[in-house]
Amino acid sequence: MHKPPIIGLLGGIGSGKSTVARMFAALGAAVIDADYLAHEVLNRPEIVEQLKQMFGSRVANSSGQIDRSKVAKIVFDDKTALDSLNSVVHPEVIAQTEELIGFYRADEQTKAIVLDVPLLVEIGWQDRCDYLVFVECSREKRLERIAKTRKIDENRLKKRENFQISLDKKAQLAHYKVDNNSAESEVAEQVAKIFSSIINSE
Repeated sequence: MHKPPIIGLLGGIGSGKSTVARMFAALGAAVIDADYLAHEVLNRPEIVEQLKQMFGSRVANSSGQIDRSKVAKIVFDDKTALDSLNSVVHPEVIAQTEELIGFYRADEQTKAIVLDVPLLVEIGWQDRCDYLVFVECSREKRLERIAKTRKIDENRLKKRENFQISLDKKAQLAHYKVDNNSAESEVAEQVAKIFSSIINSE
């Protein structure tokens, strides 16, 4: 039976995991983007209602959709609120991820399955992966990137990181590392070597 290896991406917030995922995709891997799946879950009317009951109508914008930045401000200041959010969103995202893994496994064209899941280790999914790839990136570069793309400052970054397993521990779990402090072409080269090593060892 066709069984493409599952590659889990690890790394800090703003380290460039999604960029590395796209590079794997260009080489023939199927990418499962948990952030995208979570976004879809948050758009469901029944989930919107659940979150409004949990956190109040302030988490919805004028068009009635969940405002992710407002939710983030609430949950990253309060562990109980974060647990409540995860209890609603995580099961849905995990169910969809499992469904997609099954779909890609049935596709002979899929060379590998890449999991771009922000809290992969925190939810115990490292055991679901055949290989773990850690994306290394300096704190300065990560801060610069998230300040531009997500409007998160250093204080907010620290708050989010407080709820996550340390980067040192994640790096120790990895089978491969990608240095994302260099030019994009060099990063792509590293990813191609890792992909080749994984595919050839199967």
